[in-house]
Amino acid sequence: MNALYPLLAIGLAYLVGSISFAVIVSRVMGLADPRTYGSRNPGATNVLRSGNRVAAALVLAGDAAKGFAAVMVALALSVEFGLGEATVALVALAVVVGHLYPVFHRFRGGKGVATAAGALVALNPWVGIATLLTWVIIAFFFRYSSLAAIVSAIFAPLYYVFLFGTGITGPILAILCGLLVWRHRGNIANLMSGKESRIGEKKPG
Repeated sequence: MNALYPLLAIGLAYLVGSISFAVIVSRVMGLADPRTYGSRNPGATNVLRSGNRVAAALVLAGDAAKGFAAVMVALALSVEFGLGEATVALVALAVVVGHLYPVFHRFRGGKGVATAAGALVALNPWVGIATLLTWVIIAFFFRYSSLAAIVSAIFAPLYYVFLFGTGITGPILAILCGLLVWRHRGNIANLMSGKESRIGEKKPG
Protein backbone atom coordinates (compact mmCIF):
# COMPACT_ATOMS: atom_id res chain seq x y z
CA MET A 1 0.00 0.00 0.00
CA ASN A 2 2.85 2.39 0.85
CA ALA A 3 4.17 2.07 -2.71
CA LEU A 4 0.98 3.74 -3.92
CA TYR A 5 1.56 6.92 -1.93
CA PRO A 6 4.21 8.36 -4.30
CA LEU A 7 1.99 7.66 -7.32
CA LEU A 8 -0.98 9.21 -5.54
CA ALA A 9 1.02 12.31 -4.64
CA ILE A 10 2.22 12.74 -8.22
CA GLY A 11 -1.28 12.21 -9.63
CA LEU A 12 -2.86 14.70 -7.23
CA ALA A 13 -0.15 17.23 -8.06
CA TYR A 14 -1.03 16.90 -11.75
CA LEU A 15 -4.72 17.52 -10.98
CA VAL A 16 -3.88 20.58 -8.91
CA GLY A 17 -1.72 21.88 -11.74
CA SER A 18 -4.61 21.34 -14.16
CA ILE A 19 -6.62 24.08 -12.44
CA SER A 20 -6.30 27.06 -14.81
CA PHE A 21 -6.59 30.29 -12.85
CA ALA A 22 -6.41 32.31 -16.07
CA VAL A 23 -9.61 30.69 -17.31
CA ILE A 24 -11.33 30.75 -13.92
CA VAL A 25 -10.46 34.35 -13.02
CA SER A 26 -11.38 35.61 -16.49
CA ARG A 27 -14.72 33.84 -16.31
CA VAL A 28 -15.52 35.13 -12.82
CA MET A 29 -14.52 38.71 -13.70
CA GLY A 30 -16.45 38.70 -16.97
CA LEU A 31 -13.37 38.87 -19.20
CA ALA A 32 -12.80 37.12 -22.50
CA ASP A 33 -11.30 33.66 -22.41
CA PRO A 34 -7.51 34.24 -22.56
CA ARG A 35 -7.27 31.37 -25.05
CA THR A 36 -9.13 33.51 -27.61
CA TYR A 37 -6.94 36.64 -27.80
CA GLY A 38 -3.34 37.82 -27.73
CA SER A 39 -0.95 34.90 -27.54
CA ARG A 40 -3.92 32.63 -26.72
CA ASN A 41 -1.95 31.49 -23.71
CA PRO A 42 -3.95 31.06 -20.46
CA GLY A 43 -1.44 32.82 -18.24
CA ALA A 44 -0.96 36.06 -16.33
CA THR A 45 1.01 37.80 -19.08
CA ASN A 46 -1.73 37.27 -21.65
CA VAL A 47 -4.50 38.21 -19.19
CA LEU A 48 -2.59 41.46 -18.62
CA ARG A 49 -3.16 42.23 -22.31
CA SER A 50 -6.87 42.49 -21.50
CA GLY A 51 -6.01 45.67 -19.60
CA ASN A 52 -7.18 44.28 -16.26
CA ARG A 53 -4.17 44.32 -13.94
CA VAL A 54 -6.12 42.94 -10.99
CA ALA A 55 -7.12 39.88 -12.98
CA ALA A 56 -3.54 39.36 -14.15
CA ALA A 57 -2.26 39.65 -10.57
CA LEU A 58 -4.82 37.11 -9.35
CA VAL A 59 -3.84 34.69 -12.11
CA LEU A 60 -0.16 35.10 -11.30
CA ALA A 61 -0.77 34.53 -7.58
CA GLY A 62 -3.02 31.53 -8.18
CA ASP A 63 -0.67 29.82 -10.62
CA ALA A 64 2.34 30.34 -8.35
CA ALA A 65 0.39 29.26 -5.27
CA LYS A 66 -0.68 25.92 -6.73
CA GLY A 67 2.92 25.05 -7.57
CA PHE A 68 4.11 26.12 -4.13
CA ALA A 69 1.29 24.33 -2.29
CA ALA A 70 1.71 21.04 -4.14
CA VAL A 71 5.39 20.77 -3.24
CA MET A 72 4.96 22.04 0.31
CA VAL A 73 2.25 19.46 1.03
CA ALA A 74 4.46 16.72 -0.39
CA LEU A 75 7.33 17.87 1.81
CA ALA A 76 5.09 18.04 4.89
CA LEU A 77 3.84 14.50 4.33
CA SER A 78 7.14 13.05 3.13
CA VAL A 79 8.07 11.36 6.40
CA GLU A 80 4.61 10.04 7.26
CA PHE A 81 3.93 8.60 3.81
CA GLY A 82 7.46 7.75 2.73
CA LEU A 83 7.76 10.35 -0.02
CA GLY A 84 11.46 10.57 -0.83
CA GLU A 85 13.47 13.23 -2.59
CA ALA A 86 12.64 11.81 -6.01
CA THR A 87 8.89 11.80 -5.31
CA VAL A 88 8.91 15.41 -4.10
CA ALA A 89 10.83 16.47 -7.20
CA LEU A 90 8.38 14.54 -9.39
CA VAL A 91 5.50 16.29 -7.61
CA ALA A 92 7.05 19.60 -8.70
CA LEU A 93 7.29 18.27 -12.25
CA ALA A 94 3.73 16.92 -12.18
CA VAL A 95 2.12 20.17 -11.03
CA VAL A 96 3.88 22.01 -13.86
CA VAL A 97 2.87 19.36 -16.42
CA GLY A 98 -0.70 19.76 -15.17
CA HIS A 99 -0.53 23.47 -15.90
CA LEU A 100 0.96 22.87 -19.35
CA TYR A 101 -1.53 20.14 -20.28
CA PRO A 102 -4.56 20.49 -17.98
CA VAL A 103 -7.04 17.63 -18.03
CA PHE A 104 -9.83 20.03 -17.02
CA HIS A 105 -9.30 22.31 -20.02
CA ARG A 106 -8.80 19.93 -22.96
CA PHE A 107 -5.04 19.88 -22.34
CA ARG A 108 -4.73 23.50 -23.51
CA GLY A 109 -2.58 25.04 -20.81
CA GLY A 110 -0.23 27.91 -20.22
CA LYS A 111 3.54 28.23 -20.38
CA GLY A 112 4.03 27.16 -16.75
CA VAL A 113 6.36 29.92 -15.60
CA ALA A 114 4.49 31.05 -12.46
CA THR A 115 3.62 27.49 -11.45
CA ALA A 116 7.22 26.38 -11.93
CA ALA A 117 8.44 29.36 -9.89
CA GLY A 118 6.13 28.50 -7.00
CA ALA A 119 7.14 24.84 -7.11
CA LEU A 120 10.82 25.71 -7.29
CA VAL A 121 10.69 28.08 -4.32
CA ALA A 122 9.05 25.36 -2.25
CA LEU A 123 11.44 22.68 -3.51
CA ASN A 124 14.56 24.73 -2.83
CA PRO A 125 14.20 28.35 -1.67
CA TRP A 126 17.76 29.34 -2.62
CA VAL A 127 17.47 28.06 -6.16
CA GLY A 128 13.96 29.50 -6.39
CA ILE A 129 15.08 32.96 -5.30
CA ALA A 130 18.07 32.93 -7.66
CA THR A 131 15.80 31.91 -10.54
CA LEU A 132 13.21 34.58 -9.72
CA LEU A 133 15.93 37.24 -9.55
CA THR A 134 17.13 36.13 -12.97
CA TRP A 135 13.60 36.56 -14.35
CA VAL A 136 13.25 40.02 -12.81
CA ILE A 137 16.61 41.23 -14.14
CA ILE A 138 15.99 40.01 -17.70
CA ALA A 139 12.40 41.27 -17.72
CA PHE A 140 13.43 44.69 -16.37
CA PHE A 141 16.15 45.32 -18.92
CA PHE A 142 14.60 43.69 -21.99
CA ARG A 143 10.84 43.93 -21.25
CA TYR A 144 10.16 40.49 -22.68
CA SER A 145 8.40 38.08 -20.33
CA SER A 146 9.16 35.13 -22.60
CA LEU A 147 12.87 35.91 -22.80
CA ALA A 148 13.04 36.23 -19.03
CA ALA A 149 11.28 32.88 -18.65
CA ILE A 150 13.56 31.11 -21.13
CA VAL A 151 16.76 32.43 -19.56
CA SER A 152 15.51 31.61 -16.06
CA ALA A 153 14.56 28.07 -17.11
CA ILE A 154 18.03 27.52 -18.55
CA PHE A 155 19.78 28.82 -15.44
CA ALA A 156 17.62 27.11 -12.79
CA PRO A 157 19.18 23.61 -13.16
CA LEU A 158 22.63 25.20 -13.31
CA TYR A 159 21.97 27.04 -10.06
CA TYR A 160 20.93 23.77 -8.44
CA VAL A 161 24.03 21.89 -9.58
CA PHE A 162 26.31 24.77 -8.62
CA LEU A 163 24.81 25.15 -5.12
CA PHE A 164 23.97 21.57 -4.23
CA GLY A 165 25.86 19.30 -6.63
CA THR A 166 24.48 16.22 -8.30
CA GLY A 167 21.41 14.32 -7.10
CA ILE A 168 18.09 12.99 -8.32
CA THR A 169 16.45 16.41 -8.03
CA GLY A 170 18.85 17.93 -10.57
CA PRO A 171 17.86 15.78 -13.57
CA ILE A 172 14.15 16.09 -12.76
CA LEU A 173 14.54 19.85 -12.50
CA ALA A 174 16.32 19.84 -15.86
CA ILE A 175 13.36 18.00 -17.42
CA LEU A 176 10.93 20.49 -15.88
CA CYS A 177 12.87 23.47 -17.20
CA GLY A 178 13.34 21.79 -20.56
CA LEU A 179 9.55 21.58 -20.86
CA LEU A 180 9.28 25.30 -20.13
CA VAL A 181 11.74 26.13 -22.90
CA TRP A 182 9.90 23.79 -25.28
CA ARG A 183 6.59 25.51 -24.51
CA HIS A 184 8.23 28.82 -25.42
CA ARG A 185 9.44 27.63 -28.83
CA GLY A 186 6.93 29.92 -30.56
CA ASN A 187 8.16 32.84 -28.48
CA ILE A 188 11.74 32.01 -29.44
CA ALA A 189 10.77 32.25 -33.10
CA ASN A 190 9.01 35.57 -32.47
CA LEU A 191 11.99 36.94 -30.56
CA MET A 192 14.31 36.06 -33.41
CA SER A 193 12.01 37.70 -35.97
CA GLY A 194 11.30 40.77 -33.81
CA LYS A 195 7.58 40.00 -33.51
CA GLU A 196 7.44 39.20 -29.79
CA SER A 197 5.22 41.48 -27.69
CA ARG A 198 6.74 43.27 -24.71
CA ILE A 199 5.37 43.15 -21.18
CA GLY A 200 2.06 45.01 -20.92
CA GLU A 201 1.76 45.43 -24.68
CA LYS A 202 -1.53 44.41 -26.26
CA LYS A 203 -1.03 41.84 -28.98
CA PRO A 204 -3.27 42.09 -32.04
CA GLY A 205 -5.70 39.27 -32.66
